[in-house]
Amino acid sequence: MSVDRVVPNIESDKFAENHEFYQGVLGFELAMDMDWIVTYVSPANPTAQVSVISKDASAPVHPDMSVGVDDVDAVHAEAARRGLEIVHPLTDEPWGVRRFFVRDPNGLVVNVVSHR
Repeated sequence: MSVDRVVPNIESDKFAENHEFYQGVLGFELAMDMDWIVTYVSPANPTAQVSVISKDASAPVHPDMSVGVDDVDAVHAEAARRGLEIVHPLTDEPWGVRRFFVRDPNGLVVNVVSHR
């Protein structure tokens, strides 16, 4: 299993202000806009990303961070084997990802995700 990106998820409904800051000030480019979540990416390093999220479309909580992996099923199996709290079950989402949420030792919710 390998990690291909780690993305902080900032909870906010100030999309215009965040757009001005992350794109206008820091130079990120808008990579994804799904109304409830937007993701900005560094043009120089596409794995450097930040997301702004107002709610999650299919989960009861929003994740504090997202970790992209090459084998989400293997990570889910390992998290379950260790008895970690699965906050959102392993799910194939209509926007083309397979993901689950797990709580880390600090109480943060981590979205573990693979693109299909």
